[in-house]
Amino acid sequence: MENEKHNGGCGCGAVRYETTGNPVRAGICHCRYCQTRTGSAFGISVYFEENKINIIKGELTEYNFKNSSGRGFKNKFCKTCGTTVFWEVELRRGLVGVGGGTFDPPTFWFEAGFEVFCRSKASFIETTISEKHETTEYYKPISPDKDGLTG
Repeated sequence: MENEKHNGGCGCGAVRYETTGNPVRAGICHCRYCQTRTGSAFGISVYFEENKINIIKGELTEYNFKNSSGRGFKNKFCKTCGTTVFWEVELRRGLVGVGGGTFDPPTFWFEAGFEVFCRSKASFIETTISEKHETTEYYKPISPDKDGLTG
């Protein structure tokens, strides 16, 4: 629905946001970066056009880095509790990724339509998603990731 709104925030409540409309895309990423970023087996990315996200309260801190393909990644997290709330990737300019688990209940209201980096997927994870990729079409490493973060 075009004007549908969904709220969410960080773990401590210091950061709150609202999205408007449906996401452009949503999916599951099994890359090593998402695994370490979330401390779990995968990350859930829900991408919105940046003008469809409104930060209602709170401040975010940014961590910027380049991935092994040399592309920029901006991670935005709560200054108080450290919850990753948003991220921006150079390849998807104009879109903001929202951490799927940061939405208020019912948390997982969106439909995840794809899985990427299945080559590093935990063997105990099973989904019904039919679109699966061993890496991604844009994964072209120019140098190995440091500290085992290769997708």
